[in-house]
This record gives sequence, structure tokens and C-alpha cells, in this order.
Amino acid sequence: MNPQSLPPPSSGHPDVTLRWLRRGDAQAWYDYLRLPEVIGQTSWALSSVDDLTAIFAALEPEAAAPQLRLAIVDRGDALVGTLGFHSINPQHGSAEIAYELSPAAWHRGIATAVCRQVVPWAFAHFGWQRIQAVVLDTNHASARVLHRCAFQHEGRLRGFRRVGGTSRDFDMYARLRGDPAS
Repeated sequence: MNPQSLPPPSSGHPDVTLRWLRRGDAQAWYDYLRLPEVIGQTSWALSSVDDLTAIFAALEPEAAAPQLRLAIVDRGDALVGTLGFHSINPQHGSAEIAYELSPAAWHRGIATAVCRQVVPWAFAHFGWQRIQAVVLDTNHASARVLHRCAFQHEGRLRGFRRVGGTSRDFDMYARLRGDPAS
């Protein structure tokens, strides 16, 4: 089944909707991913919009290591964020959730609303038993989103990923299919 044949869930927020990410979103996505306030909270290491090409290739149904990525768009269909799943492991029924928003969309409850809608939708449509997330230990806003969405903190991954060329600690969160919703 091609996941992109499924209609995305409701966003759960009145200011945004969800649709599948398109290659035409690349420039808008890159424009906010390269902002210092975004880079400082993630492990993104982009030098140009072309660095997103591999991600768009992984969104194709026939990709060897498939990913799923939804666009979070405003009322005018302008990209304000994405939410997706990578490290999808059908054998073990797990995937890693990742999301980011343009700073223009911060502090409005969008990430929490979207995560609350997408996680149950993903459990229902893809049969996963576990959805996990790794968050830079200083990204308190993302940790709050996950707590609000019934993810449990499982521990600290020391020196897990590089951020700006420096190995940094990340926290592991997970939600299991049978966990109570937030």
C-alpha cells in the first residue's frame, strides 16, 4: 500500500491543516530549517535546499528506507512545519516520529495538536506497536509536546547525535499502542 494514498488526519488545530509533503515544499522547508533558532534545537545539518533531496527520495513508496512526512500548512497552503516518521521498522512494528515548525508558528499549540492527531492515526493505519522520539536535551518545548501527547521519557542517550559539529545528549521518549492517550 502506498501510504500517501491515505488521506491525512485532521490537524486538530484551527489555524493549520495537514497534507502530504511535496517536492514543491522544499524551498519553504529549507528556509526555516536553516534559521539559527531551529538549527539550535535539532540535528539538521543543511548547507542548501539540495540537501533535502534524499528525504524526498525516501518519501517515494518504492524507497529502500521509506519515510512518511506530512506538511503542516496554514490557511493559504504555505508550509509552516512538517511531521513525519522515519526509521520505520515493519519487522518490529516501530517508527521514530520527528517534527519541526517554523518559528512563526511557535507557541500556538500547533505541534501538540498535530501530534495528538497523527500518532493515533499512525497506530491505526500502519500497525505499529511503538512510536519513539529523540529530542535534544535542551529542547524543552519539544519535550513538553511529547509529554502532552502521552509519550513517556525512557532515558538519556549520551553523545547520540551531532549538533553544530558537537556530540550532544538526546532524550528518548516513546508511546506504545496500548498506552492511554493524553
